[in-house]
Amino acid sequence: MTPQDLDDLFAEARRTQAAAPPALIAQVLADAYAAQPVQAATAPRPQRHLWAKLAAVFGGSAALGGLATATLAGLWIGFAQPAPVTALSDALWQSEPLDLVELIPSLDGWITEG
Repeated sequence: MTPQDLDDLFAEARRTQAAAPPALIAQVLADAYAAQPVQAATAPRPQRHLWAKLAAVFGGSAALGGLATATLAGLWIGFAQPAPVTALSDALWQSEPLDLVELIPSLDGWITEG
């Protein structure tokens, strides 16, 4: 078989219309539609409560538990002020009385001579 014979064969195949009979196509489509699963309607999601939304914002109930524990510990330390914590805070934070603190500083100290 020569290349010319192959070209003639392919040209004849392109000219020939190879269509399936309409009855066969209808039967194949009917079988395909019967085999497809029916799409079930999805049930609406239940509405989440405010606390569930808040827990989701903070990372879940475990994170909220940690935040609550840290909050209560901070309140206890702040109100009870155990002696070791008071001594430690006095050693680390040596604050001046508020009447000696200059709340609105000025540049006068840098400008004066002497």
